[in-house]
Amino acid sequence: MMYRDRIEPYRELEQLRKSKVLVYVTGDRRNMETQIHQEVTLFLPDHLDTFSTTEKISLLLYSRGGETLAGWTIVNMIRQFCDKFEVIIPSKAHSAATLIALGADNIIMTKQATLGPIDPSVNSPLNPQVPGAPPQSRIPISVEAVAGYFELAEKHLKIESESNLTSVFVKLTEYVHPVALGNIYRARTQIQMLAEKLLKFHMNDDERIKKIISVLCSESGSHDYTINRKEALSDLALPIEKPNDELYKVIDGIFKNLREELELDIPYNPQVLLGNQPHANYQSTRALIESVTGGSHKFISEGMLMAVQINTPTGLQDMINDKRTFEGWRHERMPN
Repeated sequence: MMYRDRIEPYRELEQLRKSKVLVYVTGDRRNMETQIHQEVTLFLPDHLDTFSTTEKISLLLYSRGGETLAGWTIVNMIRQFCDKFEVIIPSKAHSAATLIALGADNIIMTKQATLGPIDPSVNSPLNPQVPGAPPQSRIPISVEAVAGYFELAEKHLKIESESNLTSVFVKLTEYVHPVALGNIYRARTQIQMLAEKLLKFHMNDDERIKKIISVLCSESGSHDYTINRKEALSDLALPIEKPNDELYKVIDGIFKNLREELELDIPYNPQVLLGNQPHANYQSTRALIESVTGGSHKFISEGMLMAVQINTPTGLQDMINDKRTFEGWRHERMPN
């Protein structure tokens, strides 16, 4: 399945929504995952410029998350080109993708679509090292995990005095560098600020905004928690729209096509790809940005797998060498 196969469904979606459709997918194929990244802002204008100024832009979004500031930038960039901004969620829009959805005037969720908490995980060279892994491998630290640590101390272990809470903090710094903890606090403050700004694009109810941020940043309990359409509408009071049968059929058809190209259901397994051959080439589409008029930008990894044997203290051992020959973005223009 290729971009040209999706052009007519994109046009059909544009007619149904009376908008310009933009598609952004970051794949979660196992061992080939990608995330929302600032890099995408280099390519979005190539699509948005072809829209000129339009009344409405519909962003069809699939992602497990990524950089929070990238989500903020994406929403602000798109809003420069339209009067109304809506997000269409065919399946997963978690973490930073949920943050993008918060900036939309309207959120279309299919029956299988889910949002998620927006509390980020912080990665830095000062994070704790992964036991047994190379020195550069670090453990991501969840912002809410640190908050939960202090909540455990205060509410459940009944540690109330200032001196004892200081001891709790000092104990934590034995495992997590103080500068890393500072980054975590800054990230938590930042995500709440960004969420509030995005919601205020289309909401003026401060209490409602406060409730949404509270649920998405702390009350959900776990970063893996998922929020379905019913909960997003009834509990969070987000501007959710349920697609009718005609709209759902188009959205679902587009997503099935995207899922097939990005092989979301097939883990990247070099052993399976190589089989009994001495070598095998591979190509994987890992993320994409598409529109009818702007063509298709795809983040692609290509390489060659080779069966090799290496000497070890216990003798020869079979290994697979993954020689990456290309990794980057390629642009496919709309067919004439």
